[in-house]
Amino acid sequence: MDPVRNPFAPGAGQRPPELAGRDRELTAFDVVLERVSRGRPERSLVLTGLRGVGKTVLLGELRSMAVRAGWGAGKIEARPDADLRRPLSAALHRAVRDLAVRHRAPDRVEETLGVLKAFALKATPSDAKLKDRWQPGIDAPVLSGRADSGDIEIDLVELFGVVAELAADVGVGVALLIDEMQDLQLDDVSALCAACHELSQSGAPLVVVGAGLPHLPAVLSASKSYSERLFRYVRIGQLDRDDADFALTAPAKREDAELTPAALEALYEVSGGYPYFVQAYGKAAWDAAVQSPIDVDDVRVAAPDAGAELAVGFFGSRYERATPAEREYLQGMAELAEGRDEAVQTAKLAAHLGKRASSLSPARDSLLRKGLVFSAERGWIAFTVPHFGRFLLGRD
Repeated sequence: MDPVRNPFAPGAGQRPPELAGRDRELTAFDVVLERVSRGRPERSLVLTGLRGVGKTVLLGELRSMAVRAGWGAGKIEARPDADLRRPLSAALHRAVRDLAVRHRAPDRVEETLGVLKAFALKATPSDAKLKDRWQPGIDAPVLSGRADSGDIEIDLVELFGVVAELAADVGVGVALLIDEMQDLQLDDVSALCAACHELSQSGAPLVVVGAGLPHLPAVLSASKSYSERLFRYVRIGQLDRDDADFALTAPAKREDAELTPAALEALYEVSGGYPYFVQAYGKAAWDAAVQSPIDVDDVRVAAPDAGAELAVGFFGSRYERATPAEREYLQGMAELAEGRDEAVQTAKLAAHLGKRASSLSPARDSLLRKGLVFSAERGWIAFTVPHFGRFLLGRD
């Protein structure tokens, strides 16, 4: 069928497959927006799940919902080698600009921007040379004395309060969305938890929406023991059969095409219901089909092509980041789990590889930092990428 019309190509659909089955989360966030706008307290939100389940797409949709509701909204992606202050400044600058359109007091907006600029400038060390000083691009004079102590925890609490006050002036809120939240540095995690705690106490109209890997709740809990009271945790997993079918049939129907029940069954089996894979195999099946309806034979022809593309772009790009020692560790995990998406015991893994557990710790810790594995509980380890074990066992 016409590849130009392929509804499963990235960016082609009006509603991407990653949002199929997420109506519960979207409806719940609608309630959050309404409650906060009415001055009622609401916990911040944390989405957790494996890679490929659509967390980033869902996070983007939540941001769009906030903007449509008249909120200020900013989104960042955390990086393990960067502190929070600089990207957070840019995100909240965007949120304040959203609010400025509705605010009737330019002086109040400028005051908020002045505090934000003071906060942002602390991202540059005081002894840095002039050529190394970062300029945040905020068109307002610096307002010293708030959110500029240099202590990220103190400053973040004050900054959130100032920005939330501006939103309250126009009867809306601010949404700060943080992707890959598990990659925040420890001091930044602690500061974020402290700021969210202050928000929960004051009822200020600012919510944090984070997304990250399954061990993110443990990261937050290790930073602040009270973090479990600050966030509402939502686990984002693979789609059930009905939602996976809808993710395929709805885009196809918009192009006047159909899929047979056998094709849908085959696509669910090969994708496992993971939205990223649903889209990849759906795209390949569309390209392989000569005409509608797409049948099971089209899926069988397309599956190797989709698998090869995933092997390079989705799996291979991650595998290439691993050192030889880390690859041995990953291969051992795959063999011990027999390619299934299951956690394995680290003690059994050491025995399987014929090594002492202590000698494997450097490889394990590095893989954790790279986001290739996670530990949901002590003594167990699992892949962050679904079907990664199957990929490793299928390599030549």
